Amino acid sequence: MAKRPEPKTNGKVHVRKGDTVLVVTGKSSGKKGKVLSVIPDRSRIIVEGVNVVKRHSRPTQKLPQGGIIEKEAAIHSSNVMLYCNKCNSATRIAKKILDDGEKVRVCKKCGENI
Repeated sequence: MAKRPEPKTNGKVHVRKGDTVLVVTGKSSGKKGKVLSVIPDRSRIIVEGVNVVKRHSRPTQKLPQGGIIEKEAAIHSSNVMLYCNKCNSATRIAKKILDDGEKVRVCKKCGENI
C-alpha cells in the first residue's frame, strides 16, 4: 500500500498547545476545548473532546485486556478559532510588541492579551 504524500505547508499554525479554541466547521462545530498537541508540518491539531474516534487495540502490557479505546483524532487548524475568555467569543489574533520588546498575541475584539 502506497504512502499518502505529505501536504506542502509552511509549518505555521495560528494556535499553540494549551490554547482554548472553538471549532467553527465540521461535525464537531460549536464545541470548545483545549489544544492538546500541534502538528505544524501537517497544519493539524488535537483538541480535547473534539473528533473522538474509536480504535481497536490488542492486549499489551500497558493495557492487558485490549478492547475499544476512544481518543481524540487530529483536525485541521483552519477549522478552529482561538477563544477569548474575556469577551467569551471566538476571535482572530493580532500581534503586539510591548515596551520591553516582547511579542504577545492580542484579541482583535477586546484587546486582551491571550
